[in-house]
Amino acid sequence: MKRIGIFAVLAAIVAGVLWIWPGFLTSSDPGSKAEAGWRTATVGRRDIGSTVLATGVIRPQVGAEVQVGSRASGILQRLNVTVGDQIRAGEVLAELDPTEFQARLDQALATLEAGKVDERFTGIDLARAGELRASEVVSQAELDGVERAHQVARARLMQAEAGARAAEIQLGYTVIRAPVSGVVASVSTQVGETVAASFASPTFVTIIDLDRLEIWAYVDETDIGRVEVGQAATFTVDTYPDTEFEGVVTAIQPKAEIVDNVVNYVTLIEIGPSEGKILRPEMTTTVNIVLEGRRDILTLPNGAVRRDSEGAFAYVLASQGPERRAIRTGYRGRDFTEVVEGLAVGEEVVVGSVPNGSFE
Repeated sequence: MKRIGIFAVLAAIVAGVLWIWPGFLTSSDPGSKAEAGWRTATVGRRDIGSTVLATGVIRPQVGAEVQVGSRASGILQRLNVTVGDQIRAGEVLAELDPTEFQARLDQALATLEAGKVDERFTGIDLARAGELRASEVVSQAELDGVERAHQVARARLMQAEAGARAAEIQLGYTVIRAPVSGVVASVSTQVGETVAASFASPTFVTIIDLDRLEIWAYVDETDIGRVEVGQAATFTVDTYPDTEFEGVVTAIQPKAEIVDNVVNYVTLIEIGPSEGKILRPEMTTTVNIVLEGRRDILTLPNGAVRRDSEGAFAYVLASQGPERRAIRTGYRGRDFTEVVEGLAVGEEVVVGSVPNGSFE
């Protein structure tokens, strides 16, 4: 029984040593990246690109959203459209009661006719007075009086003509036509309502041209310096999550928009072909503005670049384990950073966090 107990103790000791021994092997090899848990990458040459990510909203371009109103006051007699209707420029949207305006036009036309008659007969009087003056039957003063009456009649005729044109224009205001083609976005007035255009034109309908939309992308102040007019962009909307649309940067508004102490600059992006999809105002977008890239340059992953008060550096695997090496970086892309100085092709660098802390 004693011998059995001794053998049991020896077996337990041997098992413990075998269990502990691999750990000593691992810790005694600081250059073994797999056992140490380091995640590494190889420095190499590649093409890299970068984008600026921003959120945005689709809005009508200047002139693409038109609020159609009335320049005349009156009762709305007919409304020919409703929300969602597709209309063309020049199409009749609504009509006011024309009775009052027609009466004004009739009155102006009557005044015009009277002016024509007056001008014609004063002209006859002037011709007769001229003949009599040539025969010295009437004096020069009498001739001058007749000529003056004719000129006054001609001026009144011109005034009547202008009044008739104004009355005709006012009558035309009772028919409201679409100034642009597009879709009716809203209707603000109903049949039977009285509209007053004394101080401001009342809005009847709002029309939006869905072919003239743009994106207002809100770019953070840290990225706006890299954005330029003419750069390509891609964007997605929640309505069509699997479709990537294209666009081009057309302008950067100079005034910043500050919300919750976050400074953003509105970047206008012209929308390219919509691939048969209907984009609508106020849709939220996720925008990627494509920046200028670099070709065939020495790079390392962004996660391998570290910085402190002394500058940029990376941990490079050496025979004794990772060692710190100062580097100089250049262009930074979405996933990789250009290495200008400090590393060579094929070297292994530590990416991400260091499990055992700093190697300094």
